[in-house]
Amino acid sequence: MAEGMRVVITGANSAVGRAVARAAATWPTPIVVVAGVRSERAAGELQAVKDHVHETARIAYDDPGSLQAAFRGASAVVHLAGVLAERPGSSYQQANVDTTRAVVDAAKPCGVRMIVYVSAIGADPASPNRYRRTKGEAETLVRQSGLGYAILRAPLLLGPGTEATATLKRHLRAGKATMIGGGRNLQQPLDVGDLARAALVASHGLAARDRTLDLVGPVALAEREILERAARLAGRTVTVRSVPKGLVSVMLALREWSGQRGFSRDALDVITADTRLDPAPAAAALGLQLTGLDEMLQRSMG
Repeated sequence: MAEGMRVVITGANSAVGRAVARAAATWPTPIVVVAGVRSERAAGELQAVKDHVHETARIAYDDPGSLQAAFRGASAVVHLAGVLAERPGSSYQQANVDTTRAVVDAAKPCGVRMIVYVSAIGADPASPNRYRRTKGEAETLVRQSGLGYAILRAPLLLGPGTEATATLKRHLRAGKATMIGGGRNLQQPLDVGDLARAALVASHGLAARDRTLDLVGPVALAEREILERAARLAGRTVTVRSVPKGLVSVMLALREWSGQRGFSRDALDVITADTRLDPAPAAAALGLQLTGLDEMLQRSMG
């Protein structure tokens, strides 16, 4: 292909990273995709999009040289690294804040013009929730970087490779699901392909420059209704059972007290929070036509 805009994706092996690579392959103007990954295992997860990735760069967030080598000559960096569930060696501080600081510091001397940071709905550096707080702190680092930026706050994601899609498929195969609070919390799912296209639009620096956007899907529904809708589209039935959120919270508190990491009360609050936002402002700013929920679910299911 002709040499085009060079975009580096950190966390390229994620569902969003792979979606960005697929979207870049059909972009109206050439985009050179550099996939930043931290391990051979992560590089192997790019196999499904290998024809859309032009270079793979091994990066380490505690090694500025590796980041600068990947960023050199890039017009934009799409930063996807982060975790909702902590694990040993990957706390909220390390995965959400420290990686972002490392990316910002490495991008500055490399002439990167835009950082596109994929954040989360509700991110706020003053939040008592550790996940939302660290995502908000990462946003602040991006805003104060002195570089052009776009911050895309995303909700639950549906589409190939996403955790929500894997969960839906498990529930449909089993014909039953146990949901916290009966799945009555409102979700506003976004198609992972829409997020990928938004990231590429923002990478060009012509739309949403120096803006923070809540990029949500077109419909807000109770989580159980989304599952039931997927079941109808798949021609299946599914039974929903409820587990009280308070009981789950107590169990998680006991696990945290024992020093275990993983799914936490912070993560529990995030996944059970209601999301009901106006999708129009972000879609208009990015020139996106959002994918409808039924189409999202059909793509996810098969």
